Amino acid sequence: MNAASGRDLATGRVDTDRLAAAVAALGADVVAVQEVDHLLPRSGGVDQTVVLARACGVVRGGARFAATVHGTPGSPDTFRAAAATVPGEPSYGVALLSRLPVLEWRELRVAGSAARLPLVLPPGAGRRLRLVPDEPRAVVAAVVDARAPGAAGSRPVSVLGTHLSFSPLRAVAQLRELRRWAADLPRPLVLLGDLNLPPGVLGRALPWRPLVAGATFPSPAPRVQLDHALADGLPAEAGAAGRVERVGGSDHRAVVVDLRL
Repeated sequence: MNAASGRDLATGRVDTDRLAAAVAALGADVVAVQEVDHLLPRSGGVDQTVVLARACGVVRGGARFAATVHGTPGSPDTFRAAAATVPGEPSYGVALLSRLPVLEWRELRVAGSAARLPLVLPPGAGRRLRLVPDEPRAVVAAVVDARAPGAAGSRPVSVLGTHLSFSPLRAVAQLRELRRWAADLPRPLVLLGDLNLPPGVLGRALPWRPLVAGATFPSPAPRVQLDHALADGLPAEAGAAGRVERVGGSDHRAVVVDLRL
């Protein structure tokens, strides 16, 4: 789900606690979150990944934040590309939370577009659009143990979370890079995130099984699906029921999947 840093679309105010309560209410075992703030002044200097993880009942080792930029995104004067996550550095990026045991974590960093792109600004910003440099992007992968309680051995499932470029050409290239990188991850694999592509373009770029169909953006009256859940290597007997839900005051709706292996 795209958290929009906890900002309410209607008021422009950031409320991390409201966001955390809304995410926890989904009752999901694994949550991929995009547009996450880490110690940024605009969201009260909190570590939003920690706040969300605590609300969802995620224990130590079950949450990972990946910074894509250090500083506040939106202007080249206020952020710089993040080559790595620095725990004490105010940053912005993506997070993955898991209540299931995590067997392995992996991260991929991909370049953004070289072009300056139009960014829609939040309410109260004084204007609606600003041309900004694209941000680098990150993919966070967790190999989780999804075995049934009491079952022997382990049941590894790879879950990936990401937020792709809002330049469609660059987003397609990032998807192809992600696919190559994820080739050796255990299957089944589920990709979650704001991919900034409609289903038709996405299906041609990445022929994985879509698990949710429904418009997600803009959240008050969605017209297009930009947020997706895709699966690769899902067993034929597996069942999946997907839905779209409004979460907090975000400008995106979240996709939610109940997966039965």
